[in-house]
Amino acid sequence: MSAPDALRTDPDRVWFRFMRLHQRMLGQMTARIRTLGLSIPQFDLLSTLTEREGISQSELAERLYVTKGNVSGLVDRLVQAGLVERRAIAGDRRSYAMHLTPEGRRLAEAGIAAQRSYVATTLGKLPAGDLADLDRLVLAWRDLARAADAE
Repeated sequence: MSAPDALRTDPDRVWFRFMRLHQRMLGQMTARIRTLGLSIPQFDLLSTLTEREGISQSELAERLYVTKGNVSGLVDRLVQAGLVERRAIAGDRRSYAMHLTPEGRRLAEAGIAAQRSYVATTLGKLPAGDLADLDRLVLAWRDLARAADAE
């Protein structure tokens, strides 16, 4: 392997490329979601509720990989904005089920459409074989990261 090839495949270089790509994509998605009047955390919460409406705040925190305190403040703001409702859970006086309001659902669906459009114009343009390879590699990297968390 020549020296330039060794530099190109150095794990640190791959890591930094990945992180720069992540920052670029996050910035571009943030701009798209901001046109809806939402932050990325707000959009994440609303889009999660399109898949799992009726879950508790604790379950929501787990799905979003944030603390219960973080999700509580986020839910408070979305309730105040009329995008999410807290509904009592029968037999549980301490927990509430999270539900989208019609406006919350509309904004979530608009954000999901913006995300799909962005993915189609970027990742979606990769050849199918490259996309399959990337998916396999990302899953392998994820598994290594999970194993490192367990250490």
